[in-house]
Amino acid sequence: MLAALDAGVEIQVIWRGGELDRVLDQRHADLVGLTVVLLRGYGWLTELEVTYAQFGERGSIDVLGWQSQARSLLVVETKSEIVSVEATPRKLDEKVRLAGPIGSERLAWPPGSGPLAISRLIVLPTTRTEYPRVDRHSALFDQAFPKRGAAVRRWLRKPIGTMAGLLFVTDTNEARTPGDSDNSGGRRARTRA
Repeated sequence: MLAALDAGVEIQVIWRGGELDRVLDQRHADLVGLTVVLLRGYGWLTELEVTYAQFGERGSIDVLGWQSQARSLLVVETKSEIVSVEATPRKLDEKVRLAGPIGSERLAWPPGSGPLAISRLIVLPTTRTEYPRVDRHSALFDQAFPKRGAAVRRWLRKPIGTMAGLLFVTDTNEARTPGDSDNSGGRRARTRA
């Protein structure tokens, strides 16, 4: 019957009303906040939830970073969880492609002083689920986002050239990568206030 009407069906799972959406939104907001604190600590200007509609493509950039001395533009995608592995780099690529005109409009740099480089960064929470997910799809993530942890932080301090990276952060704004360990050789424990 639906096919005859050229219609479809959408099924929505509801769990305690809108609580699930609020939880996911809170996680995302926390991650964006940690990212902004990190970038500003390294001297970046930041714009949040930058929407765009260009050439038929629509969306929003979670964090758009601008380092004026290096003339470096950074497109940051924060993910409280990776739902679609293949869609994550594809959508981020779209945002990076459009970032020049978006940044020009949003950050209003003078003519001739636009970005020399446009880079990409995915920020993920330090959780037991996201480490294995990245490890399981390491071929894709290693190629799309080769820089990790300390290498990303070094680049953020001194952004020369382009960078494609992946950074794990905790609720204490401590950036880590899979396999990072403390001085005792074990994984560092994360505590919450």
